Amino acid sequence: MSKVAIIMGSTSDLPVMQDAVDILKEFNIEVEVDIVSAHRTPDKLFDYGKNAHTRGISVIIAGAGGAAHLPGMIASLSPLPVIGVPVKSSNSIDGWDSILSILQMPGGVPVATVALNGAKNAGILAAQIIGSSDKSVLDRIIAYKESLKTKVEEGAKKMKGNN
Repeated sequence: MSKVAIIMGSTSDLPVMQDAVDILKEFNIEVEVDIVSAHRTPDKLFDYGKNAHTRGISVIIAGAGGAAHLPGMIASLSPLPVIGVPVKSSNSIDGWDSILSILQMPGGVPVATVALNGAKNAGILAAQIIGSSDKSVLDRIIAYKESLKTKVEEGAKKMKGNN
């Protein structure tokens, strides 16, 4: 079974990153969650990035605020796809510093980047990556997207019924 790693620079990022945990559990995908600080635990960062693929991890979601080096550093060390989640933190410049730090990666070190505080979309994207080779996950994604469509259609009917 595929497993997604969700890492973040500090516990203050967890309220945002919890959305990724929740959606992946909804898709019945195993999740590993850890704190890996690019600046405060560099040895752990190097070990994590170099060895995640040997532990059954298929995708890494990395959330970071401020200077936001975690996603890019993990991507530089790991052969796995990395999804970066810019987090608007207390030391952030409206989140733009995090967005640009994760988005503007040099050629050869890709990081798929979602919106500011967009951990839910990071989880969905990780599931879609896994679903490209796992039919049971793909079927759950298809059902999830159908539920989104149904929700919109029901909202439209309700709105028209109130007018």
